[in-house]
Amino acid sequence: MTNAAPWDGVISDDDKRRYELAGFGRPSGVGTRPALLIIDVQYRTLGDSPKPFDEAIEDYTTACGDVGWKALEQITRLLALFRQHDFPVLYPHVAPKRPYDAGTLGAKVPSIMDVPEQGYRIPPQIEPAPQDVMLPKKHPSAFFGTPLASHLIDLRADTLVVTGCSTSGCVRSTVVDAFAYNFKVLVPHDAVYDRSETVHQVNLFDMGQKYADVVSTDDALAVIDGLGTGRG
Repeated sequence: MTNAAPWDGVISDDDKRRYELAGFGRPSGVGTRPALLIIDVQYRTLGDSPKPFDEAIEDYTTACGDVGWKALEQITRLLALFRQHDFPVLYPHVAPKRPYDAGTLGAKVPSIMDVPEQGYRIPPQIEPAPQDVMLPKKHPSAFFGTPLASHLIDLRADTLVVTGCSTSGCVRSTVVDAFAYNFKVLVPHDAVYDRSETVHQVNLFDMGQKYADVVSTDDALAVIDGLGTGRG
């Protein structure tokens, strides 16, 4: 795997040294049967078309803009390889909000309650197939209040490749819970996205130190292809 860290220039050398001295950041590796999670890759997090952030939020206040569309290109590559090897694919996604869903989230981010129907659609580049698992969710973690763990057990998955949005929110929450369930976790850093580059990089660094192996999509593809080829 490549040695370059995406957070170089954001995380200070002193901070990196502290984690290294404390023994964090060791690789946890992968198992034998990976599952791909595509989290919240919907127009509401992308915008209706590739455009800068300030224009994308005119489509949806939850949109991240160009960074999402760049990540979508990498997710498309991962999805194609998972399909090739017949590995499972699951789509945790935010379902349309109803008035009774407001709760604390509606108080914290009121605009999230007013996303139009188009915003909840998944772009055609990663259109789900009939065999894929659709998981509507109401909270950040794809595990909370959903049957995700049950599906993963049934699919015999031991490794999760986590992609989508946002790095600091639903991706991170899912990664932490996956770690708690003792799944191996890969996070392709260029296949996840957030509205803030700094927040994106800080969360990648922290996940990589504690909960997951943070790699490039190219490295993730090589690992997954090796698992699929070895199985044959």
